[in-house]
Amino acid sequence: MRVTSSLLAVFMIGMIGTLPGAARAGSLPGFADCPVAVAAKHGPVPRLTFTDAQAKRYSSVIRNAARGSVNFAGHYILATWGCGAGCVMAAAIDVKTGRVTSLPFTVSDWPIDVTEPLAYRADSCLLIVRGSRNESAEHGTYHYAFDGKTFSLRKTASEFKR
Repeated sequence: MRVTSSLLAVFMIGMIGTLPGAARAGSLPGFADCPVAVAAKHGPVPRLTFTDAQAKRYSSVIRNAARGSVNFAGHYILATWGCGAGCVMAAAIDVKTGRVTSLPFTVSDWPIDVTEPLAYRADSCLLIVRGSRNESAEHGTYHYAFDGKTFSLRKTASEFKR
């Protein structure tokens, strides 16, 4: 019986690591976990280089956003725009090189208490996404790190399914 109890204890400890995000909220990354130095005020952004078809398709809104201030990951402008009722798309604009990197999904169906489904800061490479990616049934809070070329998923906290 002692072996069975020990195996059960090991199994239960292993299961704790698979609990939804709300149960593991303390382990979710924060903006301070991905610090970057913020570039001084920038001049005109170099000619934009669109790295994907989505960025090219929305070049007008991206060019307009490029006139703004650095607001993401040290020397990027995160441009956001609507893609329908309750839907958002985004792209990171490098103010040093002009490279444009699209967020590889749309964001929709965010919780009613959330006014902005994308949370980000100029002094952090972390992007926090709340809602559904590409209109899937899976809803949650997704933590991405941006390295200048890709948005890499670091942690997920699932909330509910439709």
